[in-house]
Amino acid sequence: MGGRKLALLVGINYPGTKAELKGCYNDVDRMRRCLVDRFGFDEADIRVLTDADRSAPQPTGANIRRALARLVGDARPGDFLFFHYSGHGTRLPAETGQHDDTGYDECIVPCDMNLITDQDFRELVQKVPEGCLFTIVSDSCHSGGLLDSAKEQIGNSTRQNKTQSREPDERPHSGSGSGFRSFLKETARDLLESEGIHIPHSRHGGDDQDDAYAQPTGDGRTKNRSLPLSTLIEMLKEQTGKDDIDVGSIRMTLFNIFGDDASPKIKKFMKVMLGKFHQGESGEHGSGGGVLGMVGALAQEFLKAKLEGNEEEAFKPALEQEVHSVDEVYAGTKAWAPNNGILISGCQTNQTSADATTPQGVSFGALSNAIQTILADKHGRVTNKDLVMKARELLSKQGYTQQPGLYCSDEHVHVAFIC
Repeated sequence: MGGRKLALLVGINYPGTKAELKGCYNDVDRMRRCLVDRFGFDEADIRVLTDADRSAPQPTGANIRRALARLVGDARPGDFLFFHYSGHGTRLPAETGQHDDTGYDECIVPCDMNLITDQDFRELVQKVPEGCLFTIVSDSCHSGGLLDSAKEQIGNSTRQNKTQSREPDERPHSGSGSGFRSFLKETARDLLESEGIHIPHSRHGGDDQDDAYAQPTGDGRTKNRSLPLSTLIEMLKEQTGKDDIDVGSIRMTLFNIFGDDASPKIKKFMKVMLGKFHQGESGEHGSGGGVLGMVGALAQEFLKAKLEGNEEEAFKPALEQEVHSVDEVYAGTKAWAPNNGILISGCQTNQTSADATTPQGVSFGALSNAIQTILADKHGRVTNKDLVMKARELLSKQGYTQQPGLYCSDEHVHVAFIC
């Protein structure tokens, strides 16, 4: 196919904040050169968003979302689309513990904290024209579930694979019982941390499988690219000057700050919570009632405090958001899988991705660096599966515990990476 090649590259270092990273600008700069030199992209067809230059358009949630919408909206059959994200990832407890394919909403973290969720990515990929391929590389923590409901080809992140292990060195994902306990433990810990009470994170799996962290390597400095909910909450408090933010009200806070620019998933959630509030329901829903009860009760207290006679104006973006079913809000519609999208994740959904600085002062994301190393070493065609398996091998040799994953339909496992 002789289609066009279009790309969006996003690198966020969050300079001057407690979330600061070092390697993200370098990641997107190397990828931009690679797209031009190796894959034949035209410089004019590559959009780059970073927070390096304050006078340039910033990688805010609204700007990233608009750039992604433009990338997909301009696409025609036969085109190759590419999105590389290098920055923090986080995950929000799903509104129920049952229906999301991983049990969490995995998100990327724009510079203004206006989260973009796994479901947003799935809905974006749904708009990709037939005969057009969209490759996503996310060098961020918890990125294994970032393309909601995509088929897992390499990895052990999503719940449909919780009882099988595809690679010899992987443990099965926790089943629903321990997953639910882990969810409660993490929620409780983050609630405490949001109040300034620090609970140490386990770094080596064990009972706390959800805390598998990337390990430092060599004698350089390594940080992980996970933004804990407690840090996200602190940064939202700083941004808003408000102290009434906790785990149960993150979605409402994001809606309050960003309104129409908030994630569609956030707006849908607000619409349903508003409906539940008016119906006087307890906030429980289906088999995951206990979890939704916890999050929902906090949400309703928050709504009660916010409803001060200005409801129609304040909640307009949510009220105008189309919602076909309550299930769509909790987990997304399950009838459709994102077949035109390919996700290469930096790690599994329960792992963190490394942001490394060598003793010589060179910084990079471990996955982004591995991809560049593999491509530089192999000049011919590299398939998606080859790339992910080689990246796993290389990262393991370098001393990292993070395991990249591949999420796509069967027909795209063996196609060439990007184009």
